[in-house]
Parts: sequence; structure tokens; C-alpha cells
Amino acid sequence: MKFATINGNKIEATKGAVGMCTHCGAELIAKCGTVKIHHWAHKGIRNCDPWWENETEWHRFWKSHYTAAWQEFSMLDPATNEKHIADVYTDRGLVIEFQHSSIHPSERMAREKFYKNMVWVIDGTRLKNDYPRFLQARNSFRRTHHPAIFHVDIMAECFPSAWIGSDVPVVFDFKGTVTIDDPRDPRHHLYCLLPKKDSRYALLTILTRRYFIDKTISGEWSSIFSSDFERPVPNQDAQQGQGRQNSNVRKESPFVLYKGRFIRRKRL
Repeated sequence: MKFATINGNKIEATKGAVGMCTHCGAELIAKCGTVKIHHWAHKGIRNCDPWWENETEWHRFWKSHYTAAWQEFSMLDPATNEKHIADVYTDRGLVIEFQHSSIHPSERMAREKFYKNMVWVIDGTRLKNDYPRFLQARNSFRRTHHPAIFHVDIMAECFPSAWIGSDVPVVFDFKGTVTIDDPRDPRHHLYCLLPKKDSRYALLTILTRRYFIDKTISGEWSSIFSSDFERPVPNQDAQQGQGRQNSNVRKESPFVLYKGRFIRRKRL
């Protein structure tokens, strides 16, 4: 854990310190070695939340954009007394879960059911084939009326199978914490896969990191998407240069099958 409670305050780990778990109230000891990032740990082999994963620099980088009061927020379901620790819980009721390790679909569904209003942010750098697969598949994305929103026909060709059936937005971060000098590199952007509402395709939107952070902090995240995208995503820096990045994206066919024959769309 990043934080423990000391004298009523959320404090990061320092060598020799002892604190209290904000989730279960047990004693925590500071782990401040040279191999792993500094963190708090329960005494003995124990974890008070089975959903908790050991954090990486990538986790800390993302969580650092949000106030400490929102980080590692203990949440209770009063109907079942089930408790879990959200990576981030904003003052507008949005949960943000940063996921680095693999996750079983059953756990993913359980978390979505528990947190309800949430968004996943996935470390797309963990497996070496995830980004090359996405990069190759993006040539088949179909344009919509908005330059940063696309139709994805075959999600399995683009994304890890564990995330295809999610009922909440899933944001893929293929850059991680590395420095990339080329400003045109696609990894500078985030790629948000929206819950599939149409059996024919899924919707993918491209976001800047700053835009995602600002909208999740301001409380506007849940309102920027309409059901049919008649209201497009507001302007964002990522749209500059999108024409160059999407030059290889397949355009929608001008023909459609209608009553057994192909005719031009404008005739319908």
C-alpha cells in the first residue's frame, strides 16, 4: 500500500515507521528497500483485500495525478458488508482502477458489479505482444463522424480477451512510464474501449492523458459520452495531427446491402 494512517493522517512509507491500515485497522510496517518501491505492508503474510495487487511505478505514476484523499479509498457495500479498496475514488463518485497484472474475467466482473460507476486503466506494456497487435489491427478501424472515435469490428484482434466483455470503459495505456521523443508516436495517446452496445461493432475513442485526468477529476467523465455519439467528445489536443495518424484507417463503404442488392447509401 502507498498510504497508512498515522495520527489521523494518510502518510507514505518512511524507513522505520509504523502505521495503521486505513481499510482494516491492522498495524502496518514500512518497507523501504532498494528493490521494490517504498510501501506499507501488514505484519506477516496477510492482505486485507483479495483484489489488491502489488504496486509498480506505473501505478504510482497514475495515482499521483489525484489527491491523496481519493487514493486507496476503502468502500463498503452496506447490503453485504463486503469491503474493498479502490485505487482512486473521486468526490464525484467515480472509481478508477489501475490494473497491471493479469485478471480473471470473473474477478473483473465482480469488481465492476461492486464499484458500478468505474473506469479501468490498463497497463498495455506488461505483455510484449499487446501493443504490436493493437498497432496492426488499428488499420481496420472504421471512421465515424468524429476524428477520434472509431468502430472496431473484431475486438479480439485488437485487445486482450479479458477486457473485451467489460461493462464499463476500459482505457489502454501502451506508453507506461517510458519517455518517447517522437511526438507522433501513437503511444502518447490513451485508447478507450467503450462497453459494447451493438452486436456488430464496438466503439473506441482516442484521448490525451491530460484530457482523461482532467475529466475524471472534474466529474465530467461520465457525461462526455452519449449513447449514440451525436454529441462528440469535446476538443482535445489529441485531435491535432489525427489526420496523419489515421491515414491508413479503412473508410466506411459507400455501398450497403438493401433488399438483396448493393446500393449507394445516399439513396436510402
